Amino acid sequence: MQTQCAIPLVESTGRRLGASHRWKVLGVGVAANVSFSAAIAGIPTTAVWLRADYHLGNAALGLALGAMGLGVAISELPWGVATDRWGDRPILLTGLATVALAFLAMMLFVVPSAASVPSLSWLVVSMCGVGLLGGSVNGSSGRAIMRWFQEGERGLAMSIRQTAVPLGGGLGALILPWLASTGGFRLVYGALAFMCAAAGCLAWRWLREPPEMSDASEALLHAAAASRVPAASAVSPLRDTMIWRVVLGIGILCIPQFAVLTFATVFLHDFAHVGLPGITATMVALQLGAMVMRVWSGRFTDRHGNRRAYTKISTLIAVAAFVALAAATGCGLPAGWLIGFIVFAGICVSAWHGVAYTELATLSGKDRAGTALGMTNTAVYAGLFITPLSIPHLLAAGSWGVVWLVAAACALLAYPLFPKPVKT
Repeated sequence: MQTQCAIPLVESTGRRLGASHRWKVLGVGVAANVSFSAAIAGIPTTAVWLRADYHLGNAALGLALGAMGLGVAISELPWGVATDRWGDRPILLTGLATVALAFLAMMLFVVPSAASVPSLSWLVVSMCGVGLLGGSVNGSSGRAIMRWFQEGERGLAMSIRQTAVPLGGGLGALILPWLASTGGFRLVYGALAFMCAAAGCLAWRWLREPPEMSDASEALLHAAAASRVPAASAVSPLRDTMIWRVVLGIGILCIPQFAVLTFATVFLHDFAHVGLPGITATMVALQLGAMVMRVWSGRFTDRHGNRRAYTKISTLIAVAAFVALAAATGCGLPAGWLIGFIVFAGICVSAWHGVAYTELATLSGKDRAGTALGMTNTAVYAGLFITPLSIPHLLAAGSWGVVWLVAAACALLAYPLFPKPVKT
């Protein structure tokens, strides 16, 4: 790592960029994902008020919450391919600017008032449109980080970027329910538009393509990396069986995470009878815990070179956490215990993200990382669409305990899809 940091980078214009500039690029990636994650993970924390203000039942609420995930799932792969073709900067700037405009439009035209309530179809189309545009953020920011950071740093860097998801969700959980309950959804959409616009300004200022290094420097870095990881496949990610396995594993393992993110507030409100302060504190604690674990896991696996083993062990821990949550629910434990189990399960099923994404991008190679990350996020956000649609039907047929057991089963299904550790 010392060798990597000592190598200066020189832009084609001749202006020298120190190796420290990569941390600014990482900051842009975090800011971009925080702004969009505040919507993806933050809007579900307003589910109780969304249901009331838009006059929705649980099934309609699930459709509205899943619509943004559907939009991202549809657009992630095209955005990822476009990023590999045209670069990180233009795609990320386009995405952040258009998402900000979409939220402004929702603030003006898709908010309930005393005179009228927008139809479910308008709400679903608007949420889906935000997702279609926001699908640009994940792949472009991830590819930029993979190109600026070298092996031995990427696990930490990608895990820090992945903390943006719980950080954005935590900010959303802290701010959006209060805005929804006191000022309505006009303030919710306005706050999200501001966050996306602010992240776009940072991207405009700091995000650049990594400058070309001298042949000797590049050879030195490749030699250092080759001693630690196998060479990336030359096959397109779309035709690589191993990459498809990791993609499906990540997508399936995100289903129990989305079960918590989309319906935990409803569970706490309807089943555990927790009020606004308790719901807010629970979701913020969950997201903060996920942030800490993602950073720790990235640093830990960088030091020990055990990304694959860590991902498989994390999967089994998530299975156990959701089985425990189901048992606690079935036993009718007090609200304080249920809050603890929700937080624990949510943290366990979020800790592995940066590690798995780093392994995937390493398998694909940094120049094809946009496509690989686009594939992954297509699977992930397909799960975000399906999960809130399914939970109301599971509740109608069974109970909250059944919901959490199905989440545990999904985590167990993901386990064999992740590759086995390489024997040394």
